[in-house]
This record gives sequence, C-alpha cells and structure tokens, in this order.
Amino acid sequence: MTNTPQIGGWKATVAVSMSNYIEAGSIIALATSLTLWQEYFGFSNLVVGLIAALSANAFGAAVGAMIGGPLGDRYGRKFIYTYDLILYMIGTALVIFAVAPWMLVVGVILTGIAVGAGVPVAWTYIAEEAPSEQRARHVGTAQFAWSLAPALVFLLATVVVPLGLLGSRLVFAHLFVIAFVTWWIRRRLSESHTWKKSNEARLLEEASGVKRRNYRELLTNATNLKAILFLVGVYALWNLVAGQMGIFMPRVYESSGVGSSAEQNLLQVLLWTLTVVATYFGFMKYGDRVDRRLLYGIGAVLGLAAWVLLVFVHVTMPVLILFAALWGISAGIGAQAFYALWAAEMFATRCRASAQGVLFFVARIVVGLLSYWFPTLLAEHGVAFVGAIMIGALVAAMVIGIVWAPDTRGKSLEQIEQERYGGPAKEPVEQHIA
Repeated sequence: MTNTPQIGGWKATVAVSMSNYIEAGSIIALATSLTLWQEYFGFSNLVVGLIAALSANAFGAAVGAMIGGPLGDRYGRKFIYTYDLILYMIGTALVIFAVAPWMLVVGVILTGIAVGAGVPVAWTYIAEEAPSEQRARHVGTAQFAWSLAPALVFLLATVVVPLGLLGSRLVFAHLFVIAFVTWWIRRRLSESHTWKKSNEARLLEEASGVKRRNYRELLTNATNLKAILFLVGVYALWNLVAGQMGIFMPRVYESSGVGSSAEQNLLQVLLWTLTVVATYFGFMKYGDRVDRRLLYGIGAVLGLAAWVLLVFVHVTMPVLILFAALWGISAGIGAQAFYALWAAEMFATRCRASAQGVLFFVARIVVGLLSYWFPTLLAEHGVAFVGAIMIGALVAAMVIGIVWAPDTRGKSLEQIEQERYGGPAKEPVEQHIA
C-alpha cells in the first residue's frame, strides 16, 4: 500500500465526488422501488414513510454525518474513505438480497450512515485541495455527480420496469459495483494538504496541554454559530423540498394524474438531466466568475416558480414538463451547490468537516421528520397542501441566501479564515489541483 502511486488533481476530485453519485443514486434507487417493496412486504404508507426517513435521504445520513465529520477532522479526510464505502457495500448487499423486512430496513440504514459519513468530508476535501480561483468549479464536480446519478438511475429504473422488484434489485446492484470501483481507486488518494498543516498545529497545541473539542468549539464560537444559522437557512430549508422530491416525486406525479411508472421516471430523467447541464454550464462555469449572490438568486427564483406552477396551475403533461425543466435548472445552480461551497469556506480547517457534519445532520433530520408523514399528507390532502409547505420553505431559503451570502469568491481558504476569525496573517497553503 505504501508503494502504491497516489492520485491527485482532477482524478482525486472525481474520485471523491463519487460520494455524491452514490448518495443520490441510493435515494433514487429507493424512491423508484418503494412502491414495489410496499407491495412485496405489505407495508402501510406510514411504514413507507419510516423507511424513507431512515434512509440516505434523512436520518441514516444524519447519523453518518455526525460520526464522519469529527472523525474527518481528527484523523484526516482520507480516513473516512478507507471505511465508508465498505459499510455502504454491506448495506447495499442486504437490500439487493432482501427477502425479509429487517434486511431491507437494516440495509437502508447502513447505506444512509455510510453516505452521511462520506459526503460532508467529500465537499471538505475538494474545497481544500482546489485552487482559490477554481473552487466553485471543483466543488461543482460533486454537484455534477450528485445530479448525474438520478438522471442515470431513473433511466435505468425505466428500462427495468418490466422486471418488477428484480429490476429494482439490479439498480441497487449497479450502485454496489460503482461503490467497489470507487473504494478501490480511493485507496490511492493523498491526504488533504490543508488538513495536514492544520493537524500539525493541533498536535503542537495538544503537546503543550491545549485540548480542543470540535463540537464544543464549533457551537460556542459566535462566528461559527452565525455561519451555521445562515447555512441551515440556505440548505436545510431547500433540502426539505429536495429531499421529498428525491424520494417521493414519483408519487407526486401519480397524484397529479401520471399513472405510468415509465412516464414518472422519464419526467425525472428530464429534470435531472437539466440539473447536470445547469451544474456544468451554470455553476461550474460561472461560480468563480460572477456575483454568487446573483447566481444563487436566479436558481432560487426558478425553483420557487416550479412549485408555484405545480400548485396553482391546472396540471397537464406540458405543465409537468415545464415544472421538471424549471426545477432541474434551479437545482444545478441553486442551494446545494452553494451550500457545499460556502460550508467549506466559512469554517476554520480544524472544525470544517465537523461543521459540515452538524449541518448535514440538521438538514437530514428536517427531511426525515417530514418524510415520515409526507406519503400520508400527500394521500389525504393532495399536491396543493404539500406544495404550500414546499413553497414556504423555498421562499425562506431564497431570502436568507440572497441577503446574507458571504463575499468569498477568489479568496484562499486561509484568507477567508483570517477575515472571519481574526488573528495574524497566515501564509497560503500550496494548492495541488491544477
């Protein structure tokens, strides 16, 4: 292992970004199979909501984030990548071969914990290794992978619809294979140079008797608390909407009159394909070049317009296509991409992954609480009722992001840290991604 050539640069960015592909793929794989599992095991709507709440979409990922964040700060970013996908593959295998409810539930929980541990550290690693003038472009790669997975998984799910539950098992099997290949490649990742420098300082402090407690420091520092509140407002509220869409959107389409599973999946293929396009040609191309407040605002307005259309306009297939297009473009340049960027920029290196763990935990808990009741609310009250909840959350996230967006574009992480926390000027850490 010590003689294995290490990978860096864009190869490292892509390898780390696959955490997002696997996370999003897991959510969509479960979303496209929930009805089939419900029929197979005879679940009620509340049990379906519980499984969704325990998954990578909510509580499972929340627990993983709280575990992975501090471990990533304490032992290094690469430490997480040594183990997270092993746990993920165990969970996925349980789902693939599930013949009893406990196998499905345990598998869903394990995959959730694994991706929850990996995704926040992935955003941290990419931001730390990226050049200051290309940070949005590199962080956008994770967003690109996150949006590519649903497009491909929904397409694959459409192809295997005739196979029923066997087809859904095959969708999870493809995620198992991708996880194994990604884990194998990640064995050659180098550690984050920014973390190594920060860790050296930490070790010196501990040798002199100074003990740091990541969560205590994170939650008692006023600068950290302000950043947490801002990012919860931006991401947790937006993700409240996106989380329900990721796992329950086929049911929303069904409630809107689209009874065909193939048509439901194809609408999602359109939505996520446009997210891929918008991520590349919008966020990755312009996130380092234009006013981020403006770009964020455009994405927020488009996402809000999509749900206003769905709730207040008579639903027809052209309306649903327009809805998918508006939300797809919005998601590519919207809250999640900026959250991943800002969450890495707004915290000191020593607690950066822990902060993302807390934020991811809060966001997924919020999603999980609504996910438990969402199928029942949708069935009993319809699209207009749940849509009003979605619109309220999107309006709040839009206002918070536009008003309090930080001015960090083009600045090194060291410069941002100095500006936010004060103290003597720090020499910039050499960036290793060209």
